[in-house]
Amino acid sequence: MEYHHFLQLSVFSRIREEHMPDVIAALDVRTARFPKNTVVLRTGTRSRRMGMVLSGSVTIQRLDYLGNRWLLGLSERGEIFGETYALISREPMMVDVVANEDCEILYMDLSGIFSPELAKKPWYAPLLQSLLYITADKNLELSLHSFHTFPKTVRGRLLSYFKTQTLHTGKTEFDIPLNRQQLADYLNLDRSALSNELCKMRDEGLLSFHKSHFRLTPAGVAGLPTEE
Repeated sequence: MEYHHFLQLSVFSRIREEHMPDVIAALDVRTARFPKNTVVLRTGTRSRRMGMVLSGSVTIQRLDYLGNRWLLGLSERGEIFGETYALISREPMMVDVVANEDCEILYMDLSGIFSPELAKKPWYAPLLQSLLYITADKNLELSLHSFHTFPKTVRGRLLSYFKTQTLHTGKTEFDIPLNRQQLADYLNLDRSALSNELCKMRDEGLLSFHKSHFRLTPAGVAGLPTEE
């Protein structure tokens, strides 16, 4: 079996190719395909497996008792999900992971990741380093999500989100990975209220947009929130 394609994934990027057969066996690495809108992991279940997106994307979301959806994040190719629940497998899932499009998922069993036997493996330290880095990056994304939902106004939440996009891309024109409904769910807003506010901002000359493509004007950039 060829393993070089696994090494292109961030979680395995620090591991030597000759060690990959042992890694795959020890972590019971498997892959599975899911069609769009399929629930990959369901609220209430317990899982020992962390997922990584090989192709497509998945959304991490939560439904409240009234059926309102809260989109917590989006994992695209090379990004992980379910790592916290896999490491603390006694805790039931508090979110659903749903295929945002047709996707292929790689699973790793983390139930024995802290065992003394695995700690002796030459690939163990590089794997933990990668997992730590990826998990820290994921936690940062969750922190950003809380920043975006902190403002009380629709415009405040949109400007917070757009500020992050300009920082990530280094540009004032960018594409976002969310459609309009997903953006509303991510910012915990009513879709109509979000769409109305976007149109107001466009009419005020702050931005232009088409579907998921946005361009901030100089006036729009001037209105972005600034750090204290």
